[in-house]
Amino acid sequence: MIKDLLKDEETKMKKALDALKHDLTTIRTGRASPALVEELPVDAYGAVSPLIQLATISAPEPRMLTIRPFDASTMPSIEKAILKSDLGLTPSNDGKMIRLPIPPLTEERRREFVKRVHKRVEEAHIAIRNIRHRALDDLREMEKEKMISEDEHHRGRDQLQEITDKVIAQSDEIGKAKERELMEV
Repeated sequence: MIKDLLKDEETKMKKALDALKHDLTTIRTGRASPALVEELPVDAYGAVSPLIQLATISAPEPRMLTIRPFDASTMPSIEKAILKSDLGLTPSNDGKMIRLPIPPLTEERRREFVKRVHKRVEEAHIAIRNIRHRALDDLREMEKEKMISEDEHHRGRDQLQEITDKVIAQSDEIGKAKERELMEV
């Protein structure tokens, strides 16, 4: 019973880690990566859709992204979405394709992005701690309902803390790797 609970909670924590990884891919480094703009919300056809559903995105050069819309009529909407985003990129349109040159990051911009990374990592820590908190509540409830003994409750709590510490350490490592990538010139 406790093993199942711990396994479920560890799965939820790993999903929080996956969300952090995905979230950090949207923070711009000096290199071009399609993940940078894939999830950008674009208002087209009267609905908001992620850019990946409206266009093919590729990185033909280390500092260039190309966006080829499936329908040329969505091009102005895509350009507007890119300009509205906080990426700091200026699209150039040749009628068939949008080119997005990725300028090198200034030191100030790098530090700004590092702060954003720290914020996202802290949000992941909060999500992981909330999962732990709900699991602790479940353990207390199990003990209260006499489904588990007091010793099993303490053992489960200790195991849950070990899992939480391990996952938080992994999230810190993901954040540090992204920080190193950002500070790389």
